[in-house]
Amino acid sequence: MSPITLASLKALAISLVLTPIIRDVFRAYNVVDRPGRRKVHAYPIPRVGGIPIAAGFLLALLGLADLDRQVPGDWIWAVIPGAVAIFATGLIDDFFDLKPTVKLVGQIGAALLVYANGLRLERLGSLHLPEWVSLGLTVFWLLLTTNALNLIDGLDGLCSGMGFFAALALGLAAIIQGNGPLVLIAFPLAAAQLGFLVYNLNPATVFLGDSGALTIGFLLGCLGLIWSQQSMTLASIAPPLLAMAVPLFDVLISVVRRFLKNYPLFGADRGHTHHRLLDRGMTVRQATGTLYLVALTGGVFAFLLTWQPMAGGYHAAVLGVFCIVCGVGIRKLRYPEFEATKTLLFGEFRKAVGAKARLGYLRESLLRAPGEREWWDLLTRACREEGLVSLVWIPIHGARQDRLTPGISPDSPVAWRFEVPLAGAGVIELGGAAVALDGPRAAINLPELAGILRDTFAGKPMGAPKAQAR
Repeated sequence: MSPITLASLKALAISLVLTPIIRDVFRAYNVVDRPGRRKVHAYPIPRVGGIPIAAGFLLALLGLADLDRQVPGDWIWAVIPGAVAIFATGLIDDFFDLKPTVKLVGQIGAALLVYANGLRLERLGSLHLPEWVSLGLTVFWLLLTTNALNLIDGLDGLCSGMGFFAALALGLAAIIQGNGPLVLIAFPLAAAQLGFLVYNLNPATVFLGDSGALTIGFLLGCLGLIWSQQSMTLASIAPPLLAMAVPLFDVLISVVRRFLKNYPLFGADRGHTHHRLLDRGMTVRQATGTLYLVALTGGVFAFLLTWQPMAGGYHAAVLGVFCIVCGVGIRKLRYPEFEATKTLLFGEFRKAVGAKARLGYLRESLLRAPGEREWWDLLTRACREEGLVSLVWIPIHGARQDRLTPGISPDSPVAWRFEVPLAGAGVIELGGAAVALDGPRAAINLPELAGILRDTFAGKPMGAPKAQAR
């Protein structure tokens, strides 16, 4: 039996045996993850599952490193210090809830250890990178994968399953590529996660915690760096991205969503991919199974891209098909942010620009109005053009002035009313019908219109508004 097979079996056995022991010990000491608004479990569950995974993986690697005559151990010793640092950061956070900045410092420190030990992104295809670019990209890549796996750790078995499929896919692809260092690290990592996954599937009795999720993401990032050492073309560096497609796409989608909503890019919310699947009516098992299927698809495409004899348009075709599959999947999730963007791009943009421009012209004309009567007439004309059903001025002293938009029946139902108080002059009430979503014009921005009315009315010579018949 080969040393790698023995190491994988050792990692699997340690994880299988140690996980329930760790679970029961920490449950007794109340080190648990409690239910909350963004969490789907209903009762406290121990959250230090990273310990058996790290123990199984590191002990298996140390056994391989001792076989220096049979197995090249350089990459093993390049990975272990950073892995220990990231595991320690996550474990401390599991116990003491570190501040995000402290966790980030620990992650950067682990990435710098890996870089200092010679495991780095030195080229993109055949392009050799300057040292400062290599350092920046290496740290960025490791931070990306580390946090991508951590963010997707929201359902039973999801993060550990994603990590298992990614490590397995990269290990199989490495066999085809002839990448020995990657093979000897990928399979023990996959085996350690498989042993833990037995207890982490729904209904889970133990969670990864940050000690597990951060470690898995960091080690997968290290596998990607090892892969890049033998990647001679830009297309050949894609397999690590495809193997980790689900967590990486989840991070990308989250950042884009929050940018579109003007939310903090790295804030917490309940809009991750697995949350959307649950909101679409899936059970936890169905959502996890769906994402497993996507992960397997990414692994298959990563495997296909390692067939070096088939080059040229083949690589582009594989990547293109996978991007189409991902696009269809994202569309099925029906994110409101993307639906709004699609609507904006297909016609709403011009409507929105037109509505903004009309408000600008209205402000200018109202500012030029010499008195209150002219101001009122200009506003009436603008409301008529916007298709409002009613326009009412209710002064503090004096008669109520009603003006209906000509061309619209007085019997048209008023779907909404909007009041604008004017300092010392009463209230202007706007009324409108229901807005057709497919209408030729965008609805006017009422809060902005209210500001325009207050700003332009101030200082106008007072005079009785001229009533207009219905």
